Amino acid sequence: MNKKYLMAVDAGTGSVRAVIFDTKGKQIECVQQEWKHLEDPKYPGSMNFDWKKNWQSAKHCISEVIKKASIANTDIAAVSTTCMREGIILYDKAGKELWACANVDARSNNEVIELKKMSPTLEHELYLESGQTFSLNAIPRILWVKNNLPDIYENTARIGMFNDWLIYKMSGHLAVEPSNGSTSGLFSLVERTWDKTIAERCGLRSDIFPDTQECGTLAATVSKAGERETGLREGTPLIVGGGDAQLGTIGVGVTEANSAAIFGGTFWQYEYNADSGIISDSCDIRVNCHAQQNLWQYEALAFKPGLLMRWYRDGFCEAEKREAVALGKDVYALMDERAANIPTGSNGMFCTASNVMNFSAWRHAAPTFTNFDIDPEKFNKYTFYRSILESTALVTYGHMQLVRAATGNMPNIVTFGGGAAKSKLWSRIVCDALGMPLRIPVVKEATALGAAMLAAIGTGIYKSIAEASDAMVKIETTLEPNMENHKKYMEMYAIWRTVYDAQLSLSDAGVTNHMWAAPGVHENNN
Repeated sequence: MNKKYLMAVDAGTGSVRAVIFDTKGKQIECVQQEWKHLEDPKYPGSMNFDWKKNWQSAKHCISEVIKKASIANTDIAAVSTTCMREGIILYDKAGKELWACANVDARSNNEVIELKKMSPTLEHELYLESGQTFSLNAIPRILWVKNNLPDIYENTARIGMFNDWLIYKMSGHLAVEPSNGSTSGLFSLVERTWDKTIAERCGLRSDIFPDTQECGTLAATVSKAGERETGLREGTPLIVGGGDAQLGTIGVGVTEANSAAIFGGTFWQYEYNADSGIISDSCDIRVNCHAQQNLWQYEALAFKPGLLMRWYRDGFCEAEKREAVALGKDVYALMDERAANIPTGSNGMFCTASNVMNFSAWRHAAPTFTNFDIDPEKFNKYTFYRSILESTALVTYGHMQLVRAATGNMPNIVTFGGGAAKSKLWSRIVCDALGMPLRIPVVKEATALGAAMLAAIGTGIYKSIAEASDAMVKIETTLEPNMENHKKYMEMYAIWRTVYDAQLSLSDAGVTNHMWAAPGVHENNN
C-alpha cells in the first residue's frame, strides 16, 4: 500500500502544531496548541521552556491530527520537525532534560559583559566564523548556567535544539542539524558542524556536543515508546528537519542562490540565499546554515510586528471586532479595507517600533507614533493602523539594503509568506516599499510545508528539493510595484530613520524603555 501522507511537527514561539499534508503539498489537517514560555521572577529576562508540559502538548497534537484527518498511522510515509530557532535544551548522561530556554531569553546580561571583558575582539572574531553574535546565541546562556546553576552545568552531557528534541522524544535518538544548530553560535558556518574551539575560547566545556546530521536525511524511526506516546506507527521514518525560517523558504519555493523571502508574523524575517558560508567583515546581520547543504542564509529580523498588530487590534478596535463577527469577516480584513483609504505615507505620520537590525548592538526604541495632527479626518484609528503596516515595510526595505551591502547582490523578485501575507493591503505596501515584484504563495504558513517537503525527500518520494518544490509549492499571485508609491516610501524611509534614531537615543539615555535590547547591549550605550 502506498503511503499517502507526510507529517510536520512545528514547535513555534507561540504554539506547537502537527500538520498532515498529502504528497502534492495540500494541507489535510492541523492540530495546534498555544503555549507560553514564562519568565522566572528570580531571573529578569528569562524565558523558560517547560519541556514536560510542552511535550504533553506536542504529543497531543500528533495523536489528535491523525484522528482528525481520519487516516491510519500506516498511511504516514514520514515525519519531520521544525521549530523556533535559538532555543536550547541541556541533557544529562541518561538523556533526561536538565534545563531549557526559549528563543529570545535575555537573562544572560552579566555573561555578555563577562565575555566582552575576556577580549574586546572576541565577539567579532566568532561572528566571522559562526555568523552569530552574543545577542541570541547559546554561548552567554550556557555561561549563565555555569555561573548560576553549577550542578546542572556539571551534569550536562549533551546540548540540543527543539526540533531535534521532538525527534528525540519520538525515537530516543539525539543529533543536531546545521540550520538550527548554527544559530547556537557554536558551529563553523563553512564546515556546517560544531566548532569545539569556540566553546573553549569562551571558557565553556567542549564535550557536550552530539553528532550532526544534515537536513532531509533519515534521523531515526519512531520507537515503541514513541508509538505509545504519539499514536505514530513504530518504525515510521523520522527525517531531519530544520529551523523555521530555513524551512519556510523551502516551503515557499525559494530554493536557489540569490533568491529571497520575507516571512511576516510575530517576528519578520528577511532571508537571502547565498552559495557561500564565508561572510564579510560586517557585523550588522547574521548568517546561518540553510537546510540545503549547498546554501547559507543571510538573515535580518524585525521584532514583534505581529504582536504590535495584535496589541492595536485588542486595545483600540473593539468596535471593529464586533462588526467583523457580525459580518462573518476577519477583523484584520475589515481594518485593511478602511486603512486602504488612507493615503500612502499615512498623511506624514510615523510609527517607530522594530529597528533595522544591528546585530552587534541590537536594541529597539520604545514604540511610538509621531508627526500627527489633531484632525480626525486625516488621523484616526485607521491612519495609526496603516502606519504600523508601513513602518514594518520600511524596516524590511532597510534589511534588504543591509544584505545587499554585505553580499553585493539583490534578488529580482521576493516571495512573501507568513500570516501577514494574507493581508492584501500589507502585501501591496511591502511590494511598493521594496520596489520589486512580490510573489504570494498559496500556502503562506510555509514552515510546516517545508518540513513535509524534507520528509518527502528523506523517504524517497522526491529526489531533490527542486523536484519537491515543483510538485508541492503553488503561487497564488505575483504583485508588481507601483513605482510612484515606491518613490514616496523612499522619501519616507530617510525621514523615518532620522525619527527612529532620535527615539532610540531617548531609550539609550533611559528616558524611555527599550522595546527590547540584547543582553549586555544597554550597558554599551550608556
